[in-house]
Amino acid sequence: MPITAVRGIKIHYMRQGCGLPLLLIAGTGSTLSTSQVLLDSFLDRFELLAHDQRGLGQTTIPDHQPTIADYAADAAALADDVGWDTFRLVGISFGGIVAQELAVTWPERVERLVLLCTSPAGTSASGESLASYPLQELQNLPMTERLEVGRRILDTRFTDQWLHGHPSDRFIADVYAQMTSAPRTDEQRRGERLQLEARRHHDVTTRLFAISCPTLVACGRYDGIAPPANSEAIATRVRAAELRTYEGGHAFFFQDPTALSEILDFLAAGYRA
Repeated sequence: MPITAVRGIKIHYMRQGCGLPLLLIAGTGSTLSTSQVLLDSFLDRFELLAHDQRGLGQTTIPDHQPTIADYAADAAALADDVGWDTFRLVGISFGGIVAQELAVTWPERVERLVLLCTSPAGTSASGESLASYPLQELQNLPMTERLEVGRRILDTRFTDQWLHGHPSDRFIADVYAQMTSAPRTDEQRRGERLQLEARRHHDVTTRLFAISCPTLVACGRYDGIAPPANSEAIATRVRAAELRTYEGGHAFFFQDPTALSEILDFLAAGYRA
């Protein structure tokens, strides 16, 4: 996969598939190598552009603390680099936060937008937090406790009893545990901390009105990282938004058999050859 230099860093990216241009921004700690199964789902219908975000994978780990605006500008610059003026955009979890920032900053570039299991941050009118779970609080926990809490917020149904009776969910929980406990260098940990810190200070709530394209906001009914109320808050603030709730948690697009096909159909809609 190629590497390109933009905005003072080197970005590792992939550009594969055939069809409509689609930029995908993945979640916390995700890289091209860890997201391949999900990325493959888009290749039959779209020309997919995805990348290791700054601080992750084979992309540069910056010396300074980036902001969500930096991550969004990286993605927009990558689209420039491959010659895309406009594109369809998918943001997943942390990537959904970045995608919101990109879409409010350059609304004219986004043809259709899908935001999956994500949050706008800020607070609701009643003062309730609209931020995702503070994952940075897990970093200093002993690994056993970190895995236990992480499993519980991944899907609030994920007890031992539930997983014993649901093999596909057990597989998802096991993959999460493997990714969380995988060895990391000090530099890799630093890159991940930079990403978590950027998320902690971001708030796009009052700017969501700037998104003008058709938008699908989708969430899992049992998501403890980005609760459904956060997706509802996004959908009420984006003018052309549709909200869909699926049976699952933070990885509902793997848990609910209807989710991925509906997401793909939404992204492909409105195209005239």
